[in-house]
Amino acid sequence: VILIPATDQPCDAKVAVLKDYIEPQAHFFSPEVPPSLWSSEKLKGQWNIAQLKQWLSERFKIRLVCHTPIQAERLKDLLRDQGVKGLHPEIGKLSNGFGLPEEGLIILTEEEIFGHKTFRRASAVRKETPQYVFGELSTGDYMVHEEHGICRYKGLQHLKIGPTLGDYLHLEFLGGDKLYLPIYRLNVMQKYVGGNSKPPLDSLRGTRWKKVKARARREVFKIAAELLKIHAQRELHSGIAYPPPDTLDEEFASHFPYDETPDQAQAIADVFRNMQEPRPMDRLICGDVGYGKTEVAMRAAFKAVSAGRQAALLVPTTILALQHFETFLERFDKLAISVEMLSRFATARQQQETLERLTAGRLDIVIGTHRLLREDVKFKDLGLLIVDEEQRFGVRHKERIKKLRPTVDVLTLSATPIPRTLHMSLIGLRDLSMIHTPPADRISVRTFLSKWEDPLIQHAVTQELARSGQVFFVHNRVATIPSIARRLKDLFPDARIATAHGQMKERELEKVMIDFLHQKIDILLTTTIIESGIDVPNANTMLINRADTFGLAQLYQLRGRVGRSDRQAYCYLLIPDEETITAEARRRLEVLTRYTELGSGFQIASHDLEIRGSGNLLGTSQAGFIEEIGYELYTKLLARTIRKLKGEEIEEEVEPEIQINVPAFIPEGYVSDVNLRMGLYKRMSHLNSGKEIAAMAAELKDRFGALPGPVENLLEIIRIKLEAASRGLRSLKARSLEEARNLLRKG
Repeated sequence: VILIPATDQPCDAKVAVLKDYIEPQAHFFSPEVPPSLWSSEKLKGQWNIAQLKQWLSERFKIRLVCHTPIQAERLKDLLRDQGVKGLHPEIGKLSNGFGLPEEGLIILTEEEIFGHKTFRRASAVRKETPQYVFGELSTGDYMVHEEHGICRYKGLQHLKIGPTLGDYLHLEFLGGDKLYLPIYRLNVMQKYVGGNSKPPLDSLRGTRWKKVKARARREVFKIAAELLKIHAQRELHSGIAYPPPDTLDEEFASHFPYDETPDQAQAIADVFRNMQEPRPMDRLICGDVGYGKTEVAMRAAFKAVSAGRQAALLVPTTILALQHFETFLERFDKLAISVEMLSRFATARQQQETLERLTAGRLDIVIGTHRLLREDVKFKDLGLLIVDEEQRFGVRHKERIKKLRPTVDVLTLSATPIPRTLHMSLIGLRDLSMIHTPPADRISVRTFLSKWEDPLIQHAVTQELARSGQVFFVHNRVATIPSIARRLKDLFPDARIATAHGQMKERELEKVMIDFLHQKIDILLTTTIIESGIDVPNANTMLINRADTFGLAQLYQLRGRVGRSDRQAYCYLLIPDEETITAEARRRLEVLTRYTELGSGFQIASHDLEIRGSGNLLGTSQAGFIEEIGYELYTKLLARTIRKLKGEEIEEEVEPEIQINVPAFIPEGYVSDVNLRMGLYKRMSHLNSGKEIAAMAAELKDRFGALPGPVENLLEIIRIKLEAASRGLRSLKARSLEEARNLLRKG
């Protein structure tokens, strides 16, 4: 027990009184303590294990305090590995450790042990990012019917067609042809995602769709065969089998200034598992910028280097190279691991020195642009290649990357969201780790819609600059940027304002972006050139002028430039008078202001990203076929073709037409929200077994109460449909459910 003398002084003074009891600095840990916990020459060490053992031998009582259970477990493992027994880290909050020699007591915090750490409280986020929400269909949206082609959704209608009373999708085809699709057959429908905002409708009577599907199948077959060939070649090559994670990896992990998110921890485990295998790793880490992909890459780089290999990080731009270089330098600062950058920022002499060190094996990690792909770059023993945003490299560069791939481990990082359907289709061909979870304490961006008003702009910018932050001001017309710059200068005469756009000379643009990154600029007046690329955590206010002229995906990407720290970020969508913008533009802006929560990227329909992502993953651009048949059908065909080429038995898909004289639907009084009903209908249509049907029934009871008769009938019709499909039946008509069951029993 530590006694603090009674005093009328404020709390800080009590702490000072307590400090009087503390021994001089000799009893404190310090980053400068030279003896190392680790024997490896690769690590300088952070604390003095000899001193700790000496205190224990002198019978001091030592208490270890960690902020989180994760760190406590790490510390326990490290102590056990070093033969230190009898110490059990506790969970608590102390800013510093201290010693009371007269009491024989020494208290240490993890700051003394692991170095400085930053802790963030967890915030509520989405547990999973869905591909899209099927229920959020609006009248007029384009859809894909697998048998009939592209159509337009006209609404959900409650009808009696033939003997069956139920809910039907009203679909409109070319020439005004109508199709009413029973909701138990929603599994043949997908929302159209394909890049074409107005795809041509198909005819119920024409043959165009059959020809398009046949052509797509042929192309998908070629792609699948190519993928399987690449996969087989990877299996034949012998790579480097690294040992399992050890004490060195644990210590490197302990210096990460945050606790890993669950997705991040899983990605790290996936990478280590791959690196232990003899075949070369080829894993894609996918997650938004700032979600922790770089830390996964640094863990892999540390693993490779600590085993005596070299690691290379390839990035598409010099600005990204600089950002990664600074991040790696900071992370590897305490270690005897050399990190250099190879890009235009280095002089010719510096580049030559870097190349010589690489060839001689005196350089552990090199970070660079496509300069790394030149013939004069020779590694002594390259073990790991990390590629950031591979899709942004040209064809020639990609060919050079492919030549490096066969024998080294490859880790690709991408901020492009990849839907689950594509993930499933590529299982076994390219390993994929998804990081959906944003970092703890990441706060969603507050989004406002307003017309241009000087007082509003002054408030937004002044508020950000007052907290030493920075501002993006997006104006997408290069011709009028000078006039906007003058206007901003009038509003903010003391602010440092700079301009960035694609028509500037490359070196000039790079200098502006780097100055902004290094906080030498307060307001960056820019076009959409900042849509993807640099990460500026200090910039947390964005104003987008004439937001009504931007696409939804573009607005989402732009807004993603802010809100990358634990500060509240703001995005102001500036428009002319609301009456002057189109209804479509108003709807886009409303969607963006409605979906501000973390992880809502897929919900706001970033179609162009999905197309680009798929082409990149496959190593070929297939956007044309996706545009013709829709994204989801494309990936479904690809998945089936891959399974077929692997020799798996693929059953022919049969979609029986079921007509039974019973009401089968979800009553509005049971689930009132039409979007929620649509989502449930979509899920029901994909049920594939009696077990899944029973689980769905249990979920409905739990969420909405006892099942009404029409819902029970609907689930039973789905059960009958599955049985009919397994028997190869094309249709089944019955006056009752009992009659339908009897017909199936008779075969």
